[in-house]
Amino acid sequence: MRVAVFGTKGYDRQFLTEANTAFGHRLTFLEPRLDASTARLAEGHQAVCVFVNDRLDAAVLEALAELGVRLVALRCAGYNNVDLRTADRLGLAVVRVPAYSPEAVAEFTIGLLLALDRRIPRAWARVRENNFALDGLIGRNLAGRTAGVIGTGRIGALVARTLLLGFGCRVLASDVVEDPELVAMGVLYVPREELLAESDIITLHCPLTPDTHHLVDAVALERAQEGVQIVNTSRGALIDTTALIAGLKSHKVGGVALDVYEQEADLFFENLSDEIVQDDVFQRLLTFPNVLVTGHQAFLTEEALTAIATTTLQSIADAEAGRELVNRVTAAVVVGR
Repeated sequence: MRVAVFGTKGYDRQFLTEANTAFGHRLTFLEPRLDASTARLAEGHQAVCVFVNDRLDAAVLEALAELGVRLVALRCAGYNNVDLRTADRLGLAVVRVPAYSPEAVAEFTIGLLLALDRRIPRAWARVRENNFALDGLIGRNLAGRTAGVIGTGRIGALVARTLLLGFGCRVLASDVVEDPELVAMGVLYVPREELLAESDIITLHCPLTPDTHHLVDAVALERAQEGVQIVNTSRGALIDTTALIAGLKSHKVGGVALDVYEQEADLFFENLSDEIVQDDVFQRLLTFPNVLVTGHQAFLTEEALTAIATTTLQSIADAEAGRELVNRVTAAVVVGR
C-alpha cells in the first residue's frame, strides 16, 4: 500500500524503514504536518500515517477522502486530534497504536518527578559553571508521601506500582475502572476530589476527552494541598495552563513537570532555538524555577519506536488485505486502553 507519512523526523524514518522490510509498503516520508494546507500531499496514496499534532478535522478528512485515501494510521495511542464521526461518515478507517511501550512513559514520569523534586536540572547547570554550592537544592524524600495517580491504565498502573513498591509512597488512584491488582497491592481508589485534597504529588495518565479536558483547573487546584507537585506525561490539555500559572504564583503549586503542553502543536518536535517563540503563556511558564518542561519525549525509546512502527505497519497490511482491524477506533465504540 502507498502511505503518505506526515510530520516525519529522522527517528520516524529510521524505525519505519527498518520495520517495513517485513511488509513492503511504499512509504513517502513528508516533513510537513498534516493539516488543511498539506492534505493535498496525500494524493496518490491509499493511506496516511500521522502523529499526535497532525490535524484531522472534518475539512482535512474530507480532503483526504476526495484524494482516495481510505485509511488513517495513527502512530500513537491518542486519537483526540481526529474527528471520528466525520471519518466514519466518509468510510475512512482509523487505526492507532494502543500500547507501544507503557514502560517508556512510566519510567520517564518517575524520572521527571525525581528531577523536579531533587532539583537535578538546577544542580547540573550549576556544576557546569563550577558552582558546587548546595543552597536552594533541598528536596524531599518520596518515601511516606501521598501520591495521587489519575488514570490507571497500562502506564498509570506502572507508575502507581513504582511509587508504592519502589519508593514507599501511599498511593491514591482515580479512574472509572479500578485495577484489582493495584487494589491488592495497597493502592486506594478514591473520588477525584479526595485525591486532589490528600495528595502531595499528582501525576496524570488519562486520555484527553471532553470529560478530562482541563481536569486540573482553578477549581481543582483550590481543592489541592498547598505546595502540591504535578506531573503530566499524558495530554497537555488535561491542565488549564493559565490556572496552573496562577497556582505557581500563589505557591499553591509547589512544582510542575510537564512533557506535554496544551498548545504544543506550534512548538514541540521542532528546533525553534533561532526564533522568537510567540506563545506568551508558555514563555511565562518557563520563567518559574520550579517548573520542568520537556518536549513530548516520554515515548522516545528504541523499544517504543520499534513497537510503534511494527504495529502501525501491521495495521496498514491488515487493511490492504481486508483483514479485521484490531486497533481500529470509531465514534461509535468506546475503546479500552
